[in-house]
Amino acid sequence: MSIIVCGSVAYDNLMEFEGNFGDYILPDQIHILSVAFTVPNLRKEFGGCAGNIAYNLNLLEMNPIINATVGQDFDTYKQWLDKNNISTESIKGLTDKYTPQCFITTDANNNQLTSFHPGAMDDAHLNPISNRDDIELAIIAPDGKLGTLQHAKELYERGIPVIFDPGQGIVLFNKEEIEKLVSLSDYVVLNEYESTLLADIMSQEIVDIASTLKAAIVTKGAKGSDIYVDKEMIHIDPINVDNEADPTGCGDAYRAGLIYGIINNLPWEKTGKISSMIGAIKVSHNGTQNHTFKIDELLAKI
Repeated sequence: MSIIVCGSVAYDNLMEFEGNFGDYILPDQIHILSVAFTVPNLRKEFGGCAGNIAYNLNLLEMNPIINATVGQDFDTYKQWLDKNNISTESIKGLTDKYTPQCFITTDANNNQLTSFHPGAMDDAHLNPISNRDDIELAIIAPDGKLGTLQHAKELYERGIPVIFDPGQGIVLFNKEEIEKLVSLSDYVVLNEYESTLLADIMSQEIVDIASTLKAAIVTKGAKGSDIYVDKEMIHIDPINVDNEADPTGCGDAYRAGLIYGIINNLPWEKTGKISSMIGAIKVSHNGTQNHTFKIDELLAKI
């Protein structure tokens, strides 16, 4: 069986500035701000929510089908996916666009300056859902606005269960659109801040929103996660990480665990635990697709 993973496939460019941004930004000159930072350390990583989720699903020995739009510079990423036996059959290339790119500069105090170029992602609506007949579940991760709306409708009409994962893209949608997306979904997963935004947009508490779904999952970083199901809340304790290296992509790793638990009909407590374990493994590695694990070793711990 296959899992459709809608969302971005992106290149992450991660830079480290050895000083402090604040030392070079003059408050009384902010209206004519023009600064340049020399960054001696640069890492290029494979990222994007769909790419990250699919990478972790592949480690879980599942069959992810990425549904994404990419640009003329996708070849290097494709080679990586091919090397890891991750299907690219539903990735659409656009020769007049670039693959989404994220540029993050971090200073000595862990302050960050981030720029994101959506590129081909904004044309996600040009890439309809695969007509495969073995799709068991789909997740709609952050993507182009029109693509998110279209894919949710297509999946609902085909009777394919959907996990709605709006991420930071939640601000792209108005109340009517958010309500429609939730109504077309079976599950919603958000971080703590996004869950507050969703509750505010829908004028409902998260527990009430969850009552219209099979479950709503809220990740809370070092505080663990909460799973709302049947008007009850199941708290999942965090997994302590001694050698934390990079939290980027932890949420995507967690979501892969959710998908595994849902597909395999695991109790929510076990689903939450395996999700947290995968997130913790990711946190101990730099980059979003550089970690690895064995599924049988994870299952032995839950």
